[in-house]
Amino acid sequence: MNPSQALIDRSIPFLDEVKNRTAGGELEAWLNTNYGPGTELYDDLARMITEGVNDGWAANVELDGAKYRRSRIASPSEELHFFSVTAVYMNSISRYRGQYHQHPYGELNLVVPLDPGAELAGPRGWCGAGWTAPGPGSHHYPEVRGGALIALFYLPAGRISYDITPAATV
Repeated sequence: MNPSQALIDRSIPFLDEVKNRTAGGELEAWLNTNYGPGTELYDDLARMITEGVNDGWAANVELDGAKYRRSRIASPSEELHFFSVTAVYMNSISRYRGQYHQHPYGELNLVVPLDPGAELAGPRGWCGAGWTAPGPGSHHYPEVRGGALIALFYLPAGRISYDITPAATV
């Protein structure tokens, strides 16, 4: 079986379970309690996406050299309950920011550290292994620190917007 199809197939029952839930703090806590590191779902998805990055079929499009890469694995479809599936690879010891973007309908984001201590900035602070779930209308720079990680994210309706201007910092 095609490895990307295996990842998609493994995602379908999960997406069936969350398809009518709204991204945000409550869902993020639920995901980390029910599907966090050490659970069969988290461990399977983490292994599959790590293999995908290592094999070159996931997060293989460079955005800022080899340290920041992304690729869409699947577009929204009825089979995926109209979620898209995307992988991002980021690698930096010091704090590094990627492309500013908005989540019109939110995001479910599986964080897979490849290096001990690698973390992704989420809406409730820095996150190692586990889930983040920025809510609808949220916008941010993806940020990494402490080494390499993969973010496997599911977007309702595949919606993500890169045409938003960051708020001025004071």
